[in-house]
This record gives sequence, C-alpha cells and structure tokens, in this order.
Amino acid sequence: MKKAKVIMKVVIIIFMVLIVALVAIYINHRIQLNKEEELKTPLGKIVEVDGHKMSVYIEGNGDKTIVFMSGGGTCSPILDFKSLYSLLSDDYRIVVIEKFGYGFSDVVDKERNIDSILEDTRTALAEADIQGPYVLCPHSMSGIEALYWAQQYPEEVEAIIGLDMAVPNAYRDYKINMSMLKISQFAARVGITRILPGVSESDAIKYGTLSDTEKDLYRAVFYEKTATTTMLNEVESIKENAEVVQDNGVPQVPMLLFVSNGNGTGWHEDEWRGYQENYLENVENGELLILNCPHYIHDYEYDKISDEITIFITDVLD
Repeated sequence: MKKAKVIMKVVIIIFMVLIVALVAIYINHRIQLNKEEELKTPLGKIVEVDGHKMSVYIEGNGDKTIVFMSGGGTCSPILDFKSLYSLLSDDYRIVVIEKFGYGFSDVVDKERNIDSILEDTRTALAEADIQGPYVLCPHSMSGIEALYWAQQYPEEVEAIIGLDMAVPNAYRDYKINMSMLKISQFAARVGITRILPGVSESDAIKYGTLSDTEKDLYRAVFYEKTATTTMLNEVESIKENAEVVQDNGVPQVPMLLFVSNGNGTGWHEDEWRGYQENYLENVENGELLILNCPHYIHDYEYDKISDEITIFITDVLD
C-alpha cells in the first residue's frame, strides 16, 4: 500500500513537471513567433481566394510560364524552389503557388478534394493576372494536382515537368499515419519543434543557395506553418484524390519527369522509380531522368535540372 502511494506520488510529480515544461515551451514559442513577425514580410503577391489570402510569387519574363507547385508539408514553397527557379527566371516567367496552409497564405480549415485544390490554384493565378498556358512543375504530392489540371483543362497545360512528383498508383496501397501527423501538429503548435535539434534545417537551407537572411525567414515560416490544419486535410484526401486522377486516365501532354533515389519518399528506391517509369509508358511524349539524390531534388541538382528544363522547353515546346 505504501509502495503504491509512493509510485502514485512520483507519477504525479512527473506529470506536473511535464505540464510546467510544456507551458514554458509554449510561452517561449509565442515569444519567438512575435519576434519573427518582422522577418515575415510576404515575398510574393497576396491575392484573395474564397475570402482568404493566398500567396503567389512571380519572377522573370519570357514566352513560357513555369508554375512551381510544392509537395505536401513543404512549409515555404517560395524559398524551397528558389535555388532552381533563380536559374530559370532570365528566360521564363516563374510563378510559385503557395496553397492555403503554406508559406504566406492563410491557414484554412476547408475540404481538400482535388477540385477544391485545383480551383484555388487557378483562381489565385487569375487574381494575380497570370494567364496560361502553363508549364507545370510539381514536386511530390502536387503531381496529382498537375495531372488533374491537364485532364480537366488541357488547353491550360503545355507540359508537366515533374520534380520527383507522385503519380496516382503510388497512393493505391499507401498507409497514412494520421495519428503521427496530429502529434506533429501538436508539437508544432506548442513549440516542441523549437527544441528538437536540426528539425528546422530543410534541404533548401542545407544544400540550396539561399542567403543567410532567406534561411532565417525559412526557419521562421517553418515554426509557424508546420503540419497546419490545411496540410493535414490535404493528406487525408490524397488517396481519394489520386483515385479520381487514376480513373480519368493519362493526360497526353509532354512530360519530363526527374526522379530521385527514393530517399525521403517513404517508398523503396525501385518501387518509387517504378511508379513513374510505368506511368510514362502511357505518355506519348514523355522522358524520364534519374537523379542520385533525395526527394527534394531541386535543392540538390538545381544546376542539372535547370539545364535539362531549358533543353526540354526548347526542343519540345518552342
């Protein structure tokens, strides 16, 4: 009996210490967020979509408009793609879409079916006065949106250049661990992410060409826009969205797919590459380039990718 009381007292003490620690972490998190506000001047144009603010970044001029579309959970798309698009903006008009829940766009608790996501993107482009046709450049999960775009509005899509993009079959047997994602969301909201060493150091920060100021901004956005409600809604809908795209068939637009070694995708290398190779077998004008680097290929092989994009556009689209 005495032993049980001692154990209970220890448990209570540990619980109280954890509560105090979490409160201290949260208070520090709020203080740091306030300090970081001065860093977070929007890099792009802010437009209104469905009554909320959405960020669209525009750089460069040219006859072709390349629209960069971020993968799921990439907190700062504008900075994430910068190492690549900065090499292309002398020849092309560059546009980076920051979906709701990402970057400088509002966090919105709304349905993320494929139609909703695509119409938000198209509305944002229209509000920013960016007309098509577009060369879509999706990374990872946004490959599903790009393919759907080409299916629904083929006149708006000149080509798809995939940056290790996902195709529908990749999600057929994909297991989504929403519990782990919600834990990540809790950790981000409380500020636990601030005390985890290296967690804010994205591939763009470690391997790209961002300036020190841009790296600081990326970290500030990370602490505010990690595992947002909009992002989680998007993940919850991805299997259903992929199924819709799968059922609509393969759009016949020129495609250039850059494929990683699978590291960071959640799939084995051969399996991940196989999905994209198999998909291109049904594309009349498709090309696949293998890269020996992790999933965020544009933060590693930006020189090679920019060169190949220029060759592809010149040879296939001009």
